Amino acid sequence: MNRTVTAHPHAIAARAGRQAEAAAMGIDADFIAALVDRFYAAVRDDADLGPIFGERVDDWPAHLGQMNRFWQSILLGAGTFSGNPMMKHLAIPTLGQPHFERWLALFYGTLNDIAPTPAARDHVGAKARMIAESLLAGISVHRDRDEALSSKVELPHV
Repeated sequence: MNRTVTAHPHAIAARAGRQAEAAAMGIDADFIAALVDRFYAAVRDDADLGPIFGERVDDWPAHLGQMNRFWQSILLGAGTFSGNPMMKHLAIPTLGQPHFERWLALFYGTLNDIAPTPAARDHVGAKARMIAESLLAGISVHRDRDEALSSKVELPHV
């Protein structure tokens, strides 16, 4: 049976609102593609993060496409990303806070270089920080078994 899934009018309106807010800050698909390409080029060249990604990413064009869909879903509400970032990160036994701090430093550096507006820089940077903190908290609870989250995860701001 072939079923067509139609988005609820509220979901359509929410997506349009998110896209309008993003557009007002200069955030669009072209900006996201440039951010993803430049950021992951920096990651591949990084002494700390490059080897971690190099061991796990066999097809960089496919990975960049997936990351592009991820960020378009986060920033534009595109809804085109499917995947489980938490499981991918949990599978890396040595991944810890210093790696996320380095990831954010590279992300913020790229963002500072190409953000079309200060509002875009702040908005995208806040989203990146929130994602990194969420992943790090998940690692703490699920991999490291820190059920109480004895130390609140807090990473640097853009």
